[in-house]
Amino acid sequence: MLRPKYLVPEERQLLLRFWQSASGYWRGPSAWGAWLLVIGLIANVVLQLLTQYALNFWNRDFFDAVGRKDQAELVSQSIRFVPLAAASIALTASSVWGRMTLQRSWRAWLSNQLYDFWLQNDRHTILGLVAGDHDAPEYRIAEDGKIATDLPVDLVIGLLQSLLTIATFIGVLWSVGDSLTIDIGESVLTIPGHLVLAVISYSALLAAGIWLTAGKLTRVIEENKRVEAELRAIGTHVRETGKAKNSLGATTDGRHAVGAALKAVIGVWRIYCWQLMRMTLVTYSGLLVTPVIGLLLCLPKYLADTMTLGEVLQASTAFVVVQSAFNWFTDNYAKLAEWAASANRVASLLLALDQIGPPRQ
Repeated sequence: MLRPKYLVPEERQLLLRFWQSASGYWRGPSAWGAWLLVIGLIANVVLQLLTQYALNFWNRDFFDAVGRKDQAELVSQSIRFVPLAAASIALTASSVWGRMTLQRSWRAWLSNQLYDFWLQNDRHTILGLVAGDHDAPEYRIAEDGKIATDLPVDLVIGLLQSLLTIATFIGVLWSVGDSLTIDIGESVLTIPGHLVLAVISYSALLAAGIWLTAGKLTRVIEENKRVEAELRAIGTHVRETGKAKNSLGATTDGRHAVGAALKAVIGVWRIYCWQLMRMTLVTYSGLLVTPVIGLLLCLPKYLADTMTLGEVLQASTAFVVVQSAFNWFTDNYAKLAEWAASANRVASLLLALDQIGPPRQ
């Protein structure tokens, strides 16, 4: 009897299957601890934002004092900086602890569920007879399960921080930057909130650049994981075969198999490298140019004496902060692609195990 042809599921179906299992962590007995950590992380994000907001105004006051050469005010501002810096450092360190604790807990829960589903009722011995994408299940559980639970925590916390940052610092850009007036011959052009319009347009341009240069990154990462896992699996098979059959023929066949798998790994790695290079050109260019653009946009008002030196630094800093927040997608596109690839691989294993029988409740 022929095995039915395997139809590759759509990515939406894979992600839904992954979440069907992974979301149990947020609903079961472990949910109270998870949600407590989430509340703590949200409070941490809000406090970090308030500290960053205070530092933005400190930046203005400090450089205004520099412009006036006011030594007494400079000393006062230096003292004011100490508690703000201490708070920022403490909040950042506590954020690392909260995120890693949540990631560790979720990974442990999901890994236990996957190991139980894989090993119960000897499913691991039957899996090879089932059609589907389920090679190297132990690698998928250990490595892909780790990535699939680590990255969502970082990404969601980062997204929340970006949204709150935009909501907060857009007001700074609008109030400090105000309107830009340009003389065009005999007429005058006034651009209200020019810094806000500029940062939105610039961020959209960078996001489009990432999408155009690295749109296939998810599939490339998924393929890279597949061939890496296959290389490990072949190496393990060759080692076990060598123990059972210590013959020259087996060693030679094993060497050919390892060599072919390694060639596939290097080939996919080359494609992956080019994808990352193109994406890096966009992201690093933005990182390098953004502060300069912020300063140049403030320069006309500074030269016209309608903006102080401190306000220039405050506005340009806010421009960088808002642009970084708007560029959450651009900065995290590679992580999103890696998470999707790992979640898809875990889901493919789950779908294959589903064909053998549902997990024991």
